[in-house]
Amino acid sequence: MKFSEFNLNEQLLEAISYMGFETATPIQEQAIPCILDNRDVLACAQTGTGKTGAFVLPILNMLVGKHSSHVDTLIVVPTRELAIQIEQQIEGLAYFIGVSSIAVYGGGDGKDWERQKDALVTGADIIVATPGKLLSHLQLGYVNFKNIKHLVLDEADRMLDMG
Repeated sequence: MKFSEFNLNEQLLEAISYMGFETATPIQEQAIPCILDNRDVLACAQTGTGKTGAFVLPILNMLVGKHSSHVDTLIVVPTRELAIQIEQQIEGLAYFIGVSSIAVYGGGDGKDWERQKDALVTGADIIVATPGKLLSHLQLGYVNFKNIKHLVLDEADRMLDMG
């Protein structure tokens, strides 16, 4: 199935094409329509099958043209590396549509903390966070997730294994 068959925003389709993708993977074919219909999805697929695109593409499509001052989507991932990887994919796909995102993870310097805090307070559209760093920000009391529309737990099994 081609991405154009999902009735996605033209600018998002342009970004998908620019990144070299034309055809959806099986997990994307199954998940994207469900997420576009605002249905909950529990998906399991092997590494490298397009799971990230399966949840990021419909979320980005729903965020096109919405300008808000709160976090719309929270993606929780087990590792800094995965947070960075997903954030990079979001940046590439969101390039033409003006959706903001930030990766929130540990191991940085004070500038990273302030940048993360600013995004959490002023409302980046999408936050990709590791549990530990997200919890650190939450415990300080300035994070407000009352308006979250989308919650993604990527590799939830790994997060549960890690404790």
